[in-house]
Amino acid sequence: MEDFTTHLLHSSAVLLLLFPVMLVSSIGINYGQIANNLPSPEKVVPLVKSIGADRVKLYDADPKVLKAFAGTDVEFIVGLGNEYLSKMQDLDTAQSWVKCNVQVYLPATKITSIAVGNEVLTFNDTSLSGCLLPAMQNVHTALVNLKLDRQVTVTTAHSLAVLETSYPPSSGAFREDLKGCLSPILDFLSRSCSPFLINAYPFFAYKANPKQVSLDYVLFQPNDGIVDSGNNLHYDNMLFAQIDAVYAALGSLGYKTLPVQISETGWPSKGDNDEVGATPENAKKYNGNLLKVVSQKKGTPAMPNSHLDIFVFAMFNENLKPGPTSERNYGLFKPDGTPAYNLGFSGISNSGSNSSGTNAPSYILPLENPSSGYMSISSAERVACRSISIRIISLMAVCLISLL
Repeated sequence: MEDFTTHLLHSSAVLLLLFPVMLVSSIGINYGQIANNLPSPEKVVPLVKSIGADRVKLYDADPKVLKAFAGTDVEFIVGLGNEYLSKMQDLDTAQSWVKCNVQVYLPATKITSIAVGNEVLTFNDTSLSGCLLPAMQNVHTALVNLKLDRQVTVTTAHSLAVLETSYPPSSGAFREDLKGCLSPILDFLSRSCSPFLINAYPFFAYKANPKQVSLDYVLFQPNDGIVDSGNNLHYDNMLFAQIDAVYAALGSLGYKTLPVQISETGWPSKGDNDEVGATPENAKKYNGNLLKVVSQKKGTPAMPNSHLDIFVFAMFNENLKPGPTSERNYGLFKPDGTPAYNLGFSGISNSGSNSSGTNAPSYILPLENPSSGYMSISSAERVACRSISIRIISLMAVCLISLL
């Protein structure tokens, strides 16, 4: 059987031959690892570069991954899992975590953000929700103490289920029972110049109601779309409607200029019998059209001057993820490096050398049963400049505007 590198080179050539190169703006990819058959991080480096991604989001701070990507110019969001939130209530522990999992890899590996927890507020655990903001504050204080706060932001990813209303988009509003938790978090994000992260999956809406939701509308295919009765704006795809609903909800609480980042979106290529629409053809349409839309460098109908800041889910199919079959089939690639379905990307490159001599420290805060820091996608339902300095300056500008 061909080895992984052969698969990679063959796959890249096939992608180029089958599709025209798209000049895709900065796109991110989620790199989950709930699997026992994934290639080593060293082999993932050229694969990430081959698809034109210059940003990677992790659900932990895996030392092997961060070491492998040293010197590659790929930017990273590292994750601090839900299982660590209670321990982050102690500032010394938080500072120790930042030293071991962030500081040691800088500047060789471009870590630009820390995502503290994932979809915490919709996990229906009040004790966990109560730990979120203090954990974020302590991690940020640790960055300040280590003089890293101007290059590394602190945020947290939310499920779209934090919204009470999402239709029409102009009526977007947060759930009443979550406003008490969300308001201080939004204030923290605004003051620390950090983006608001949201996981948005039109697939869920289609799966739940395939007879009422247009498949073309969710797949960015030609369709009549919908008109927002609140502002007469026209939407021809659901993702933009979801994003603008989030902007509307933020605006209703006084945070209209807070940057929004789609930390996860994607489409499964396989599902159970009751998971309507989970096919390779639909996954190809959703992700392919998404990349085309991002390449146009346009914003949404309500926020036309705001860059689309999107991370596709996910790099690989992950065979050990719990839940329905779709959960294990969101990957653009199979573990052997071949595409899960044919899809064209820009920036094909075989460069993937690792020039770092960084020693990877062992994990701290070991758990008996680590969960890799993220929930199943089904548990609920940054295009940014390459330069870290430009990114931070931009966020600071937005922050200052929001405070005036």
